[in-house]
Amino acid sequence: MSWSAWGGDSHHTGYSSLDQINRSNVNELEVAWKYRTGDEGPTIECNPIVIGDVMYITSPDLKVIALDAESGSEKWRFDPYKHFDTPKYWHHVNRAVTYWTDGKEERIFAPVGPYLYALDANTGQVDETFGEEGAIDLRHGLVDDKRDVSVKMTSPGIIYKDLIIVGPNVPESHTSVPGHVRAFDVRTGEQEWIFHTIPQPGEFGHDTWEGDSWKRAGGANPWAGMSVDEERGIVYVPTGATAYDFYGGDREGKNLFANTLLALEAETGERIWHQQLVHHGIWDYDLPAPPNLVTVDHRGKPTDAVAQITKTGYVYLFNRETGESIFPIEERKVPASEIPGEEAWPTQPIPTKPPSFARQGFTEEDITDISPEARSYVKEVLDTLKTGPLFTPGSFKGSVMLPGYLGGGNWSGAAFDPETDRLYVNANNVPTILQIKKAPDSLRSEPGYPDYVSTGYHKLLDQDGYPAVKPPWGTLNAIDLSKGEIVWQVPLGFYPELADKGIKNTGTMNLGGAIVTKGGLVFIGSTLDKKFRAFDKETGEVLWETTLPTGGRSLPATYEVEGKQYVVIAAGGGVGSRSAHPHETPPGNTYVAFALPE
Repeated sequence: MSWSAWGGDSHHTGYSSLDQINRSNVNELEVAWKYRTGDEGPTIECNPIVIGDVMYITSPDLKVIALDAESGSEKWRFDPYKHFDTPKYWHHVNRAVTYWTDGKEERIFAPVGPYLYALDANTGQVDETFGEEGAIDLRHGLVDDKRDVSVKMTSPGIIYKDLIIVGPNVPESHTSVPGHVRAFDVRTGEQEWIFHTIPQPGEFGHDTWEGDSWKRAGGANPWAGMSVDEERGIVYVPTGATAYDFYGGDREGKNLFANTLLALEAETGERIWHQQLVHHGIWDYDLPAPPNLVTVDHRGKPTDAVAQITKTGYVYLFNRETGESIFPIEERKVPASEIPGEEAWPTQPIPTKPPSFARQGFTEEDITDISPEARSYVKEVLDTLKTGPLFTPGSFKGSVMLPGYLGGGNWSGAAFDPETDRLYVNANNVPTILQIKKAPDSLRSEPGYPDYVSTGYHKLLDQDGYPAVKPPWGTLNAIDLSKGEIVWQVPLGFYPELADKGIKNTGTMNLGGAIVTKGGLVFIGSTLDKKFRAFDKETGEVLWETTLPTGGRSLPATYEVEGKQYVVIAAGGGVGSRSAHPHETPPGNTYVAFALPE
């Protein structure tokens, strides 16, 4: 039993039908093997994929490595920095590679910085018939001018027949390009189609951009990855925020297709339907993860649906074919902006079910209670800031955002259990501060530079670096998608130094996701306590935990070789540039696989 794609399969279910490891014996798990990549970088966010008895991973430095999945021994490695003199992107990650085969040839597609490489899956050699000597430069073809901007891929492309469909990661600052969706021929690297996520004249949605703002804007990029329904020939594409992402005075309107779930014809890139989940975004509330393709009980019959988690903590559920919402969505009024020139959209689409799996809004009642000193410190800081409900815009004094820019949900996404119709997703409850200032005159004269900008990415923390809100600061959640109800919610992680003082079950900031198995288990790392845990999927009880070499900021995988089930996770620890935390785990370079004893 393989783990053939990021999130397990092309539907990104995060589910495995393996049950050799189950509730009754998971506490017997032991280390089967460890593999150290031997290089360094900020972290590892890679979900290993397993085809037969071969595992494909990437290192902290984004080298591509093939391992024997049974023993962890290295079969080959590809060093992109010896090819094209590729520059190193130290504050960059990738979350998996992509596997393709036609039954004869086998290829691995690996995103490294601005390049997408095609490798022979058996040898790691570059396929020089693909693109230019084995790679595509993703910077080419996004815009006609020569803007010197960053274009990368954090999430892997996805396969439909003989196409690899990709979405770039581009900045959401003022210097950016549009994040259009593209499909390339897997053999030649030729572009087969492009969908403009910022519509051009004559295209649907162009009128949602004021004047010529579509020319200046960037972003709207599907950095989070995609899912494919091969039977229907539909690719589901979640997009991110518009650049600039915290001020939109120069781009009035809803700004399609930013912050939108798109359903496109996988063969041609033609739009089938769309649902914009944040209008005129000014909060960096990207759609942060690939959607899960699920089947739920709707109006008494099985219905194929697509579930999209969000940074706001809502799960939106739509009919896969029509885009009709399974549960009603209401356009609810949200606060106006005080920033000159900014016209925040007056309403936002809120699903009536399920309820948010993350905390929303911040008031004095929400201030941390872990100690009188912490509460007093936060109260003093809070008195200088603006507070309000979800979708409170940024302000000159600084507005408290909860969920913050990390979510709620984030890039690791959710796992869906077809046996119970439950979605399992981890959440952050870490408030952040969105403060706006006038842009310097010297920069406002530059083309496309906004009149107002954010002062940066700031978490709202107490004097010791813990989140300023009452715990739990991180949770794992089970959501019944057929009923639209949260079944259980439990703290995820703890701080040992606080537990020693009797402050337990706090949860921690978490990045990295969950998988679910037929054996009744939910596996997840992600926390700042370096733990890797197995939860009972019915109750949320922790059935097993172990300490990793460092934090597991990645998505686990489970697979079977020679009749034996394994569970593997990357322990990369470390930090991304926006997610730095005072209690972060150190960076690492180890993959750890677990199995039952012989």
